[in-house]
Amino acid sequence: MTKLPDFEALAIFARVVEMRSFAGAARELALSKATVSKAVSRLEERLGTRLFNRTSRQLALTDAGRRLAGRAAQIVIDGEAAESETLAQSTAPRGLVRLAVPMTFGVKVIAPLLPEFLAAYPEVSIDLHLSDAMVDLIGDGFDAGVRIARLPDSSLVARRLCDVRRYTVAAPSYLNAHGRPTHPMHLAHHRCFGYAYLSTPGVWHFANAAGEQASVRPSGPLRVNNGEAILPALLAGLGIADLPDFIVREAIDDGRVEVILKDWKQPEGSVHLVLPPGGPRPARVEVLADFLAAQLGRGRRLAR
Repeated sequence: MTKLPDFEALAIFARVVEMRSFAGAARELALSKATVSKAVSRLEERLGTRLFNRTSRQLALTDAGRRLAGRAAQIVIDGEAAESETLAQSTAPRGLVRLAVPMTFGVKVIAPLLPEFLAAYPEVSIDLHLSDAMVDLIGDGFDAGVRIARLPDSSLVARRLCDVRRYTVAAPSYLNAHGRPTHPMHLAHHRCFGYAYLSTPGVWHFANAAGEQASVRPSGPLRVNNGEAILPALLAGLGIADLPDFIVREAIDDGRVEVILKDWKQPEGSVHLVLPPGGPRPARVEVLADFLAAQLGRGRRLAR
């Protein structure tokens, strides 16, 4: 395996050339003169040539040293520029944030917030990835993600943004034709729509105020990987759905669907912003996290 260049020795060599002195370079770098001398000797041994002709009174570059000096100085300049740019992005909000969000929540809730954020932070840009599938935040290179669930134990850092209420609903035409379930177990005898990314796929869990619990595995004519795709079949009276507030609220408010099993609730999920572990985080990520927490924590109609 090819060895990496000895960047430390090259940087020390460049500083010796700049200061024209081993002692001067040592003072400038806050190193001992012996450390500076060993670094240059290490570089000479690696390259198989002398870089300086040394006497007790004079330090002069060899031909090889003169050829290397300019390149070594440029390496130091490039390294300092890279560090400065990264430091600037970590302390001031600028640069790209890659954000993964569930499809409908992203379109209905997150996207409408972004103009205000982008106006407030003009040097920050956002790559918004919309998908209900669970993305690999670290493996896919995302800075942050929004997840709507009761989160399992994970190495990811989670910041709760708000709650999301779920409703079991059906169109009046369906209820008139097939009857109204009064207990979750009745759903086993009804046509129900499935959602691919439930935390417990294919199973709906309910509880009531008395502490009773019920789990049912409903079946029906349609299964989707995006909750909003259920709406046309739901409104057409073809079955029963369990959907979050941000998808079904308007249809409830205008009477196109009715909430059933009102004495029973499915466990409420929360909206979390999840972040890769470790830190400190770039300022662009921190300001976006704070912005979303402030906006979604204002009692927006995600839970009612």
